Amino acid sequence: MNPHLDKLQTYPFEKLRRWMAGVTPDPELTEIRLYIGEPRHATPAFIKEALVSGLDGLSNYPATSGQPALRQAIADWMKRRYALAAIDPDTEILPVNGSREALFSLIQAVVDTSRGHVPLVVSPNPFYQIYEGGAYLSGADIRFLNSVRENDFAFDYGSLAEEEWRRVQLLIVCSPANPTGKVLNLDDWRQLFALSDQYGFVIASDECYSEIYFDEDAPPPGALQAAKTLGRNFERLVMLSSLSKRSNVPGMRSGFVAGDAAILKDYLRYRTYHGCAMSPPFQAASIAAWRDEAHVVANREQYRRKFAAVAPLLRDALGASPPDAGFYLWLETPIADTEFARLLAAEQNVHVLPGSFLARTAHGVNPGAGRVRVALVAPLAECVEAALRIQRFVISLG
Repeated sequence: MNPHLDKLQTYPFEKLRRWMAGVTPDPELTEIRLYIGEPRHATPAFIKEALVSGLDGLSNYPATSGQPALRQAIADWMKRRYALAAIDPDTEILPVNGSREALFSLIQAVVDTSRGHVPLVVSPNPFYQIYEGGAYLSGADIRFLNSVRENDFAFDYGSLAEEEWRRVQLLIVCSPANPTGKVLNLDDWRQLFALSDQYGFVIASDECYSEIYFDEDAPPPGALQAAKTLGRNFERLVMLSSLSKRSNVPGMRSGFVAGDAAILKDYLRYRTYHGCAMSPPFQAASIAAWRDEAHVVANREQYRRKFAAVAPLLRDALGASPPDAGFYLWLETPIADTEFARLLAAEQNVHVLPGSFLARTAHGVNPGAGRVRVALVAPLAECVEAALRIQRFVISLG
């Protein structure tokens, strides 16, 4: 077996399941699950209809590069969303089966272990666990940049030594961030691009939460948009996006990678052997989803209402405030985050994710410790009920 498998830690949700073993919630209270970032708003009917209409495509092998119509629909969306004057759907866009699969496989394609040293992948901390798993299984080591409130959840690039920066081959960012909701601004991107120019590493921007924001007139900027605004091309830069959160289709596994044509050319070659072409019916449904924006606006409005209702209820008890974007609350806990989650489940039947499960100890601290992640994915009334129970629970702690 691959010896790097031994480096993989237990996935957060499995870790949570084990941690909750033996907990018996109050049977008088209905269960409210806010620990997983799985969208629970209804999938738009027109996407389902497009999926059914595309079922005849099951009789064909799909191309790894996807249908031209899908790449064009994505390109048209990117021009509208990010004000990109031009992006080539044939060389700068590649459909993928969701950003999770693409993040993992992209790391395998980018990392080069033949340079005489162990390459490094740099990840935010807390982070999406695929970043770490992909790095280790590629033969790379990983370094973390802590995101803490004291630094406005920004990166402390000085925490890496010069010798480490010279070994970095890939730096992964998530904007809006999971779980902090931090959005990178133009100055953040300028600094990242300068580091990439200095050390020659690839930047992969995970933007799966990009369409969950609060001000319709101020959408979060994307990596490719920032590059063009700063007068750059897409050299050593790719972004990953997904329909899961945007269109409430997490089970469809549909997204794309876009950016540097040279990287995508080699990545396509890797994927051809990887065997991960998107099913034709899912491509048909994806085309419909990328072409429509009305359902996305309505989706954002649901999240706005939930944050407006829930954040005030938890502001005093747990310092809750709406994030820059995304659908998570990243709450401070008065006791250890693991104990908080366990006792909250037992006493209130509300299930949240301990922040320490989403992070690693780096530079002397686990930046997820003392926090829990709350995903406001349930219906509004359920989220409000959960907030009231959390409020009662915190009061009971004294």
